[in-house]
Amino acid sequence: MKLNVQKRLAATVLKVSKHKVKFDQERLEDIKEAITKTDIRGLVSEGAVRKLPKKGVSRVRARKIANQRKKGLRKGPSTRKGKKTARLSGKDAWMLKVRTQRKFLKELKENKIIAPKTYTNLYLKIKGNFFRSKRHIKLYIAEHNLVEKK
Repeated sequence: MKLNVQKRLAATVLKVSKHKVKFDQERLEDIKEAITKTDIRGLVSEGAVRKLPKKGVSRVRARKIANQRKKGLRKGPSTRKGKKTARLSGKDAWMLKVRTQRKFLKELKENKIIAPKTYTNLYLKIKGNFFRSKRHIKLYIAEHNLVEKK
């Protein structure tokens, strides 16, 4: 049974594609007799002709990825677009480095591991970008025997 004309009319009435029109299998004889838009509208109101629901795009995968990004994952080299300095400016990198080094130095002074004079000396070295990292300070202190004897 060919219902191409009815399908086309139903698509125009329902304002959807022909592929989104669904006919009730029990009412195919009534649908075959419908040859005008008015007939089709009547069948639509009776429920013999209906349009299929719109399909959406699932957000499950997107949500999963967003959750992982929140945890700090998926940030490998292939994801990065900008240069190292674009992602974290030179000033911000400097501030992070200097602040951690100064905090470490302050702890050493408070715990009386180094003398106040050594503290000042090392503080100025930090300011002058002498040390690469906190570990470098530890190495420097060990090599130059700056640990205060108790």
